[in-house]
Amino acid sequence: MKLLLASLSLFVVLAPAFSQPVALPPHPRLLMNSNGIVELRERIASAPWAKASWGELKTSADKALKQPIELPPRGGNWSHNYVCPEHGAPLKRGRKLGAWQWEHICPVGDHVLRGDPSKATLDFDGNAMATAHGNLAQQALDDGLIFQVTGDARYAGRAREILLAYADKYLSYPVHDNQGRPGRRGGHVASQSLSEATWLITVVQGADLVWDTLTADERQTIEEKMLRPALNEIIIPQKYGIHNIQCRQNSAIGLTGFLLGDSKLISLAIDDPKQGFRQQLAKGVDADGLWLEGSSGYHFFTIDGLWPLAEAARNCGIDLYDVKLKAMFDGPFALAMPNLTLPNFNDSGFAPLRERAPSYELAFARFHDAKYVSLFGKRDNRMALLFGTTKPPASLAVSETQSRNLTAGGYAVLQQGQGTSATWLGLKYGPHGGGHGHPDKNSFILYSRGQVVSPDAGTHAYGSPLHAGWDKTSFAHNTLIVDAQSQQPAQGNCLAFGSANGVEFSVTDAGPIYTNAHVRFTRTVAMLTTNCVVIVDQVQADAPHTYDVAYHQIGVWETLPAGVAWSPPTVPGYQFFSQTTTRATAAGVALRTKLADDWSAAVTLAGGELTEVLTGYGLLKTTEDLVPLLVQRRRTRNTAFVWAISLDGAPVELTVSDVTDASGQKLNRSDALLVQVSAGHLQRALLVNPRQKHIVADGPGHAAWPSAEVLAVH
Repeated sequence: MKLLLASLSLFVVLAPAFSQPVALPPHPRLLMNSNGIVELRERIASAPWAKASWGELKTSADKALKQPIELPPRGGNWSHNYVCPEHGAPLKRGRKLGAWQWEHICPVGDHVLRGDPSKATLDFDGNAMATAHGNLAQQALDDGLIFQVTGDARYAGRAREILLAYADKYLSYPVHDNQGRPGRRGGHVASQSLSEATWLITVVQGADLVWDTLTADERQTIEEKMLRPALNEIIIPQKYGIHNIQCRQNSAIGLTGFLLGDSKLISLAIDDPKQGFRQQLAKGVDADGLWLEGSSGYHFFTIDGLWPLAEAARNCGIDLYDVKLKAMFDGPFALAMPNLTLPNFNDSGFAPLRERAPSYELAFARFHDAKYVSLFGKRDNRMALLFGTTKPPASLAVSETQSRNLTAGGYAVLQQGQGTSATWLGLKYGPHGGGHGHPDKNSFILYSRGQVVSPDAGTHAYGSPLHAGWDKTSFAHNTLIVDAQSQQPAQGNCLAFGSANGVEFSVTDAGPIYTNAHVRFTRTVAMLTTNCVVIVDQVQADAPHTYDVAYHQIGVWETLPAGVAWSPPTVPGYQFFSQTTTRATAAGVALRTKLADDWSAAVTLAGGELTEVLTGYGLLKTTEDLVPLLVQRRRTRNTAFVWAISLDGAPVELTVSDVTDASGQKLNRSDALLVQVSAGHLQRALLVNPRQKHIVADGPGHAAWPSAEVLAVH
C-alpha cells in the first residue's frame, strides 16, 4: 500500500484494517480529490470539448436550481419490467396524466398503456419514479462538482437539500423487490440491492463533494437515516459472491466507508476473502481478460461497478488498478468483430467498443495504453470531462485481423479479409456464464460485409415474455437441440484450432449438454474464404433421438423448395417458430435469404441421409421483428450434418464420403468423414476426425489418405 502524499492539514486516520494504517485526506476524496479538481479546471480552460461538456452540465444544473425538489412518493420499479407485455418491446414514456402518472407507448403495436402499481410487470409509473430517483442523485453529484470548481455556494446548498430530503424520507419508502413484493431481496428507493447500490454510489460521490459545507448534525442525519440503513438493511446482507452485482455493492460499501472514515466498511469492500474487490478481479476475470459471465454487456457493466471504488481508493492512497483490471479493458479487443463491436452472447446486446469510450478515457488516464485512444471520438462524455487527457498520443491500430482462440473465455474466432468488411465467425464453447448464461454450446455468430449475417438471440428485458420463452432456449441459437428440449448448462472444449492450406478452422466439443441422453455434439467449422464457411456437426448418443440443428440468417426467405405447412410443438422456443413449412429429402438442397437488394446468401445442405428440412421465421428484437430460421431434423442415434454458408450466394458443392479405420472397417460418419468442397475455382478436402482415430480416406487422385489428426485439409 502507498500513502497519498499531499500538503494537507487534516487527516482522518483509520484503524489498522490493512497491512499498515491508512490515512484519509480531507474531502473531496471519492470521485475526485483536490488535485483532480485543479486538473478539471485546467481541462475546462484548455480543451474546447471539455469546455462544451462543462457548459452542458452547468446549464442543466442551473435549470434544476429553479425547480423545487420533489422526491417520488415511493421507490422505483425494476427497469426490466418496462416492456410491452404483448410485444416484448421497451416502452417509451408519453404525456403526463397526473401526479406521477404518465402514458406509456409501445413502439411496435402503436398502442398506449397505463401503469398498474398493483403488479410490478405493469407498474410503468414506477419505472418513471426510478428514473426520477436516479436523476436527483445525479443532480446532487453535478451540483457538488460545480461547487468544487466554481466555489458558488448555491450549488452546495442544492446538493445539501437533496441529501437531507432523502435522509428525511429514505426509511419511509417500503422495501420492495423486482416483483413488487414487500421485503425480500429488494430496496427502499429501488427494487433490488443492485439498483440501490448504483443510486447510493452517486449519492455518496455527491455528498463527498459538499461534505465540508454540512454541519455536524446534518452529516449525522445523512449517515444515520440514509447511508448506514442503505448498507445495513439492503446492500450488505445480500451477498452474491463473484458477480457483477457484488462489484456494485462493494463500491457502495467502500465509498461510504471512505466518506465516513469507517475502516471496517473499507476492508469489507476491498479485502473480504469471499467477495471483496480483490477477489472479484482474481476470480472473476479470466486469462483472456473477460468477465466470467460470458456477456459483453455485463463485462462493461462490471467495469462500471468496479471503477468508482478503484478511483476512491486511489484518492486515498490504495492502488487497485492492477493487471487484472487493465486486462478487462484489453480483453474485449480480441473478441470484437471487425467493426469493433462485441457479440451479443448470453444476456447481452451488442457492445460497440466506441460506445464504451467513456470507460476507456479513465483507462487511458490510469494505464496510459495508446490503443485506447482510438476509441475516443468526439469526447463529449462525462468521463472525458473528469479524467480525459488533453494531449492524447497517436492512436494505435486495434482491430484484430487474424483468427484467434480465446481458450479461457471459450470463444473460437475465425477471420478472413481486411477492415470492417472482413468475414468473422465467433463460436462459443466455454463456460456457461452462471445465471446470465444461455444454453447454446457450439453456437456461433457470423459477421460479414459490415453486419451480422447469422445472429444470436442476445437478450430482451428480463421482464419480457421473450426472455425466458425465447432468449433462454437453445432453439433461439445456432446450435443443436435434442428432443425439442434446451441444452443443460455445460462447458465444452476446443479439440483443434488453426489454419491449413488457406482454411481457418476450429473443432469444438459442446461438453455434457444432455447428460440423460449421453449426447456428444462436436462441431467443425472451416472458413475456406471470406464467402464460404463449411460446418460439420457430428452427434452421438446412447439411443435414437430427434436432432434439430437450428440456424438463423437475416433477411427474408427467397424461393423455397416445395413443402407443406408444419405446426411447431408448444414448447419454449419452438412456439415462436412461425410461417413454417417442411419437406423431407436425402438429396442436397440449397436455400437462400435476401439480405439486401443486391445481396443474397445461400445455405447448402449435403445429401446422403434423409433429413426433414424445416423453414420459417424466428425472432429478433420483438414479436414483429423476424429472422429466417432453418432447422435440419433427423430421428436417429448417430449422425453427421454437413452444410455450408455461401455469403455471396454462389453455389457450393459438398460431397461426403465414408472413411475406414486402420483395419479397413468403415466408420460411422459421426466418428469421422471426408468432405470434398467445391466453391467456384476453390476445391478443398476436409478430413474430419474429432476422436483422433487412425483413419484412412480416399484422398485426392484416389490415393490413400491416412490421418490421426482432428482435422486435416487438402
